[in-house]
Amino acid sequence: MDFPVYKNLIKQLVIGKKLPDAIYVHVSALEHLPEALQTLLLDTIQRLQLQQFDYQIIKFSKRDFKLSLLAYPDFFTEAFPVLHSSCTIDLMKGRYRLTSYLESKNPPILHRKETMLLAEHPDIPRFQALTQACEQAGLFENPRSIGFKQNWLRLIRRKGYQLVDGQLQQLAQLVEAAEPIAQDTAIHRHKTAIRRYALSKPMQTLMQHDYLNGHYSLFDYGCGQGDDIRELAAHDLQVSGFDPVHQPDISKQAADIVNLGFVLNVIEDPQERLACLREAFKLAQRVLVVSAMLGNAKLLAKFQRFGDGVLTQRNTFQKYYSQGELKAYIESSLGLNAIAVAPGIFYVFRDALDEQVFLSKRFQVRREWRQLTQPTKPIQLKQQQNLFDKHRQLYEYLWEVALDLGRCPVSSELEQTELIRQAFGSLRKAFDRVVNFYGVDVFEQAQQARAEDLRVYLALEKFSGRKPYTHLPESLKRDVKAWFGDYKNAQAKATQLLFAVGNVKQIQAACEQAQELGYLQAHKALTLHRSQIGQLPAILRVYIGCATQLYGDVDSADLIKIHIYSGKVSLMVYDDFANKPLPELQERIKIKLREQAIDFFDYVGEYQPQPLYLKSLYIPPDFPNYEKQHKFDEKLLKTGLFDLSAYGPRRDAFYAALALNKYQVRGFQLVKRRK
Repeated sequence: MDFPVYKNLIKQLVIGKKLPDAIYVHVSALEHLPEALQTLLLDTIQRLQLQQFDYQIIKFSKRDFKLSLLAYPDFFTEAFPVLHSSCTIDLMKGRYRLTSYLESKNPPILHRKETMLLAEHPDIPRFQALTQACEQAGLFENPRSIGFKQNWLRLIRRKGYQLVDGQLQQLAQLVEAAEPIAQDTAIHRHKTAIRRYALSKPMQTLMQHDYLNGHYSLFDYGCGQGDDIRELAAHDLQVSGFDPVHQPDISKQAADIVNLGFVLNVIEDPQERLACLREAFKLAQRVLVVSAMLGNAKLLAKFQRFGDGVLTQRNTFQKYYSQGELKAYIESSLGLNAIAVAPGIFYVFRDALDEQVFLSKRFQVRREWRQLTQPTKPIQLKQQQNLFDKHRQLYEYLWEVALDLGRCPVSSELEQTELIRQAFGSLRKAFDRVVNFYGVDVFEQAQQARAEDLRVYLALEKFSGRKPYTHLPESLKRDVKAWFGDYKNAQAKATQLLFAVGNVKQIQAACEQAQELGYLQAHKALTLHRSQIGQLPAILRVYIGCATQLYGDVDSADLIKIHIYSGKVSLMVYDDFANKPLPELQERIKIKLREQAIDFFDYVGEYQPQPLYLKSLYIPPDFPNYEKQHKFDEKLLKTGLFDLSAYGPRRDAFYAALALNKYQVRGFQLVKRRK
């Protein structure tokens, strides 16, 4: 058999997991392959005397006259089985190469196992359920880095999950209890501890920012009934806690991270409150997490004033803060920066270097790069082809890191430094070979993107008003040198970008440039899904970043609205945004940059939530259910029943008009009822 015949047979395969460069088939489906492929495989194994090689997966290359036998002995017993060894066969030359991964700390793994089996295989429902759980958890959003075990496990933890007995287990969201009514006015501080059945919101932010990865000790100052401690200890984290009522016998301990969670707001004595904050910070060796209840004048009016706070109906003291007030209180008390990570939650770093690393990562966008594992031009030199075949995994790994960094990595930024040096002689030689192999153009795009990330970060540092840092982390020094030459030039570029944010004409031009990412309301605002923020021009990323400086991360919002003229950013939260054609508005947060204030509006209870019409205008084509949503929106417009040019009709009027005209919504379908 020659390569053209082989290539045609591969193209016609209807079974297996199909990727751009190969098709993966489980051995149980071998007899369902075309007879010519079966013969080729079995004859090759016999001719090369590979009958003793125990393999479970066959990889048919699409671009080369090659196939591979892959040993995944735990295919059916492990959720994401590890590759033990591989045998790559060059069918043209009649040669093979064996590679063992038994000693590897970061071996390749398998996902979506059901795609490699025949449709009637009994294990497919089990594998499909796991794949669906991974998709819902967002684990497949960036597929280029999940093919190795350690990368995969880190991603699972970063997304807030743990792999337990082959199943994804989530640390669920905070459950808060409502306060019952009582009549006396004595302060009962012991009643302020809320029983939780999952992680509190401050702990969730630590998980989101990868601080609950097992590398940091944690002390919960004011741990209440200890629910967070039990949950984290169950995941083998080094954690302890103190509470004057529920855990009084536990001594206060220093730790990398100290959580002062919703403690300040229940202390009625201002001096005791201040002493508590400062003592908690003394215990924090790396970062202090401070959280408190937020409230406004409307909320305070419901309670009886007491000192600088209020008495609740449960006879507990509460000191409600605004976001800006809490930030100012922490900073004036500790003399350090308070970084907003969510409403009512701030991080205070002991070391300015740790603070800079955190902030710079916060504004770094995770991007998808094309041609990740394939060269951009035909490989002309036999020596270069042979080197790639021999070290494919190292090529792909180093290329992935280089694209993430946008520059040549140093040894401390790599997990496989020694292997790379053994294969190529030095990191620089390896880097040059890899960039030349995959394409300089793609790498230059990565350089430009990461340089823009750094410019956005530095611009936001200037906006924050914090004192300039006297020392930079080593990683930031390397970034600055690679893209700007020196720190002075980087600061000048950042200043130029920050000044541009104050220019309405430039904001409007940037919104017009980015209108394909969302919906542009002429001369008013650009609204888009939060997943598109990283695709925005740098000036708009800084505009939104200025809002996050005050509010915290915007991950909980579905839509982001950039107001062109008023200096505002609005965040909208909808009910089940991804899975409904007409999601209803639950919460709106308006961040006023000029006033440095935040307004919260909720649309539950007595309010009638407003549906979002024409959702397809706000979401990217790769968003879940995009095609269904687009068809739904087109059909809704064709009815001619509504004016959807602005916000559209109220919910009750909309559904009444549909019913009157015998229409109803079924999932993502708008159907006309029969008489």
